[in-house]
Amino acid sequence: MNRRTVLALATGAALLLSACTGTGGSAKGADADAPTDPAEVSGTIKVLTVRTDLVQDGTMDRYAAEFRTVYPKVKVEFEGLTNYESEVKIRMNTENYGDVLLIPAVIEKDDYPKFFASLGTVEERAKKYRFTDFTAVDGKVYGQSPVGVTPGFVYNKRVWREAGVTEWPTTPAEFLTALKAIKTRTDAVPYYTNFAAGWTLTSWTYVNGSVRCDPEATTRLAQGDPWAEGADLRVGDTLLHDIVRQGLAEKDPTTTNWEQSKPRTAKGEIATQWLGSWAIVQFRDAARKAGANPDDIGFMPFPAQTDGTFCAVVAPDYHQAVNVHSEHKEAARAWIDWFTDKSGYDKDNLAISPLKDAPLPEVLKPYEDAQVKFIEVNDARGAEVKRIDNESETGIYAPEYRQKLVDIARGATKGSLEDFFAGLSRRWTEAQR
Repeated sequence: MNRRTVLALATGAALLLSACTGTGGSAKGADADAPTDPAEVSGTIKVLTVRTDLVQDGTMDRYAAEFRTVYPKVKVEFEGLTNYESEVKIRMNTENYGDVLLIPAVIEKDDYPKFFASLGTVEERAKKYRFTDFTAVDGKVYGQSPVGVTPGFVYNKRVWREAGVTEWPTTPAEFLTALKAIKTRTDAVPYYTNFAAGWTLTSWTYVNGSVRCDPEATTRLAQGDPWAEGADLRVGDTLLHDIVRQGLAEKDPTTTNWEQSKPRTAKGEIATQWLGSWAIVQFRDAARKAGANPDDIGFMPFPAQTDGTFCAVVAPDYHQAVNVHSEHKEAARAWIDWFTDKSGYDKDNLAISPLKDAPLPEVLKPYEDAQVKFIEVNDARGAEVKRIDNESETGIYAPEYRQKLVDIARGATKGSLEDFFAGLSRRWTEAQR
């Protein structure tokens, strides 16, 4: 799988499925303490990952070899899973789900102690790392993301310049005007939905927080109506709808192809996609392979400003965790700490480091130059939002929700945008009650 999920995908970007009720969990929980002497840590550990591409090309083995120079008695084996969420959900009905795994969205946050060993207290880890509250239960942290991501538009800068657009749009209306200029003045598809892939559309949920520069955006999802007038999700969904409605996307969304979209964007056949900062390195690699200019790949924030400033949410990717049943918890913990702190995985992927004192990656220098404000959303109510989403069967992190929105916009499904929002609001607020 050549992707990562944000927002949530991480992380919140993953599919929200029904609660896992298998027998694999332990009611007591355990701690995975950091080793004090690397020379004394031993054992063979299995690490589950979504990065099948890095397993196949030997990159993960390179990381493991570097890890063994510090922990010579630990052997690391990798298993890349293409359909990670569904496959791990089945395995977690047993005790055999690797020594280190990525926390699947299927697990309710309150159940983390049943399945994962604690990495330490929130107070302790928050001094060094970002995103600690995303996996915190009763003051303990159960996972650590090796990278942070921010949502945004991956775009071909050359195409946008050829269309006469040299400044980032500051409102959805300006963004639509820019896409119209691209359609009129270039041969590029102004916007590409990647409808067929499905998971790509879930990135639109991560406008939440960026539109109104709101660190309490998740709390507002738990307490309010996400599709009320002016709410972040409504603003984002309206823009997606209007892009499709006004003929600024590909002609037939059902024929879109995720892998092909990368070289096509690099070559200028596609102008723009809403994804996340994790995608930049993939699109630049695609440019090199296609003989295009990697520097043509740019990244821009959502077209909204608060007090004249763009805002961008920084969120974790999938969190690595230690299986509570692992016989080598110390070795598993050593891997997570080393991979987060020392592997360079964040730099290799042009990603945001989870270390609080680390600089931003070079690809986000335009954000720094434009003084984009980075915010971290408080996830204290994240588990409640999951429950509301599951109960309402809305699926704000699942593809079907926005596939229907696109179908309404292009006339493939009957209905209006207002009716669509009203239905979402009704189900969501009923689940809240």
